[in-house]
Amino acid sequence: MTSPASNPIIGQSACTQALRQLIKTIAASSSTALVTGESGTGKELVAQALHLQGPRAEGRFVPINCGAIPRELIESELFGHRKGTFTGAVADRVGRFELAHGGTLFLDEIGDLPMDMQVKLLRVLQERCILPVGASREVPVDVRVVAATHRNLEEEVQAGRFREDLYYRINVLPIRTTPLRERPGDLPELLGFYARKHAMPGNKPIGFAPDMLDMLAGYGWPGNVRELSNLVDRFSTLFPGQTLTCQLVPSCMLPSGLVALQTQRLGREQVAPWQIHQPARVEPAVVMAALQADPAAPAGDRPAFDPVLHAMEIASAVHSPEAQLAVPVPKPAASASNDEINAVEEAIFLAQGIQPLPPEGISLKQHLVNIERGLIEQALSRTEGNVSRTAKLLQLQRTTLIEKINKYDLRASS
Repeated sequence: MTSPASNPIIGQSACTQALRQLIKTIAASSSTALVTGESGTGKELVAQALHLQGPRAEGRFVPINCGAIPRELIESELFGHRKGTFTGAVADRVGRFELAHGGTLFLDEIGDLPMDMQVKLLRVLQERCILPVGASREVPVDVRVVAATHRNLEEEVQAGRFREDLYYRINVLPIRTTPLRERPGDLPELLGFYARKHAMPGNKPIGFAPDMLDMLAGYGWPGNVRELSNLVDRFSTLFPGQTLTCQLVPSCMLPSGLVALQTQRLGREQVAPWQIHQPARVEPAVVMAALQADPAAPAGDRPAFDPVLHAMEIASAVHSPEAQLAVPVPKPAASASNDEINAVEEAIFLAQGIQPLPPEGISLKQHLVNIERGLIEQALSRTEGNVSRTAKLLQLQRTTLIEKINKYDLRASS
């Protein structure tokens, strides 16, 4: 039976089982293979499986991304160079072909290879010899080449961006990876695998409630398995050890496609806990414009302008459920002074829980320390000094909280 290490392709769908069988069939060959498919579908995993299940498993698996290396360095990266060939060549350098001697060379994104390098690569594949930059003698290499691309190389050939002869040379054993949206049956197994992989230390892997699984199964996964892995990593960090439901995950932590599915299920977007009581921000420029506007009533009929009262009325308006509507706010007298305007700005900041920056500046580090100490004190007070409950409330490790309690000389029950 094939070990998991040599068979990293996860899933039990028909297309995934067919892919595993194809890999098993062609792994023994030394012929060049071309893996095609969308980004994030596991093309490198296929190349690794070909290597691990073939006769070259004891040799090296050497990957190189052809699209990530500057044009002027790609030849040296692939074939190596000799000392003194160019500025900075202070020693001989072995290229990726020589590094992979006796093993497998994985040429990822071969569709991005420059045309001049395509000619040189074609010759190497034909002759099985390389000529390092600055060398006078060729070096024989024994390498199995597995190439991969997300591009349609037949279209690239028609457009003149990829050599036809090289395409036929590398497309000896074609393999296509299937997008995740075409194999939704593999989703539960993939979610379980990445939940275990990304589980936070000291926590069990996250779980997925049936409604959450249904929602994820209806998503198109444009980033394929790579996107799924990153999303599970995010969930594992935000909700360690928890079972996820549609209602638990805030919309701001989901890709737009999943937000639409969540809204269909819940009838609304799910607001994050830290967004529930977040006051709307009143822009000082809006208040300044209000201060400088001409009043509608005659001057003799206007009450005296109280800048603090005016600011509180604005803050109250934007905090109300009707904040999204145009709430009329009393306008100040046109004669408001700069001191009154400054008082308004300060009152707005205070009403929103923001400490205004004093003219002489502030120690940001000390300010953050004061905020942290204050929050720990509030949490200890709410839990009557219980450290475990306080740690849970603040989402901290218990040992970390104890260190902070000792640091700030706070009291807690044992």
